[in-house]
Amino acid sequence: MKSDLIQWQIPSHWQQVQALDMHTAGEPLRIILTGWPEPQGKSLVEKRLYCQSNFEELRRALMFEPRGHADMYGALMTEPERDNSAFGVLFMHNEGYSTMCGHAVIALTELARTLGPRVAEKQVINMDTPAGQISAFYYSDSKVVGFENVPSFVCDLNVSVTLTPQLTVHCDIAFGGAYYAYVNAEQLDLELIEQNHEEIISLGRKIKRALIGQIELEHPEEPSLGFLYGVVFYSNSQVCGASSHSRHVCIFADGSLDRSPTGTGVSGRAALLAAQGKLDPGEVIHIEGLLGCGFGTSIGETFQYHGHQAVRPKVMGEAYVTGKHIFCLDPSDPLKHGFILR
Repeated sequence: MKSDLIQWQIPSHWQQVQALDMHTAGEPLRIILTGWPEPQGKSLVEKRLYCQSNFEELRRALMFEPRGHADMYGALMTEPERDNSAFGVLFMHNEGYSTMCGHAVIALTELARTLGPRVAEKQVINMDTPAGQISAFYYSDSKVVGFENVPSFVCDLNVSVTLTPQLTVHCDIAFGGAYYAYVNAEQLDLELIEQNHEEIISLGRKIKRALIGQIELEHPEEPSLGFLYGVVFYSNSQVCGASSHSRHVCIFADGSLDRSPTGTGVSGRAALLAAQGKLDPGEVIHIEGLLGCGFGTSIGETFQYHGHQAVRPKVMGEAYVTGKHIFCLDPSDPLKHGFILR
């Protein structure tokens, strides 16, 4: 029986998708290798919109159960938008397609490191995303890789959010490749620990829902980026690492909990800290996620970006391969396009 199973082949008329799975600080990433048609469009923004209109069933099949789960995350490599980029990349999750993803960029850069030349000097690889071009880098003799993000900036400070007649919290809004609301967890006496994940998800959803009806976001270059992607709870005291600056737990998309400190969320926080005079150019801080693993981040000089005082954050971390898969869609399977039970 076992030998027969080993010899089993996927029927040729079934749709097949090959993927490489990784994690960055615990956050999953499914990199789609084959089986997904090349999205149409000249820019990554256009390709993202094309996927939203044409590939929803395929996205759900790969992100949802039984092949994925409510917090699954994916990356689709595409043809580049710019001549000096190696490739483009689109990011997907349980709700749709995001605009930029730091943990995915770190994972893709780690793959480039393992495949690249074994030389000591810094290697740079450019990749296009809907949020703009990302410049990633690695050294062949170091597991830590990183990237320089798009311009990141503060949008609004001390925004009041009323959750119940008895409970109002305050948050800051910043952009780091996507828009986030930053909430100091101490306001809510909220412990950012694994055992509290359900409470954290519930609060994140409530705050995001309240803010969507309260604030308007308009990206200065691309209208399709102008939406609130997630809520980042942070604490400067609830850290497990002696050298950690703070802890992040991000709730994004439709209640997804990021296991990492969130690369774009860390970037927006860097912009906030710089604006508050709490992060100097060249200073490196370590921000950890729910599992204690984290990212290093720093900024260069501030600059003007469409009327905003902006920074270009540098984010560094580690990623690991967890598996290589061939997924198949049996055309007779009534659940072939997936489902979610949280």
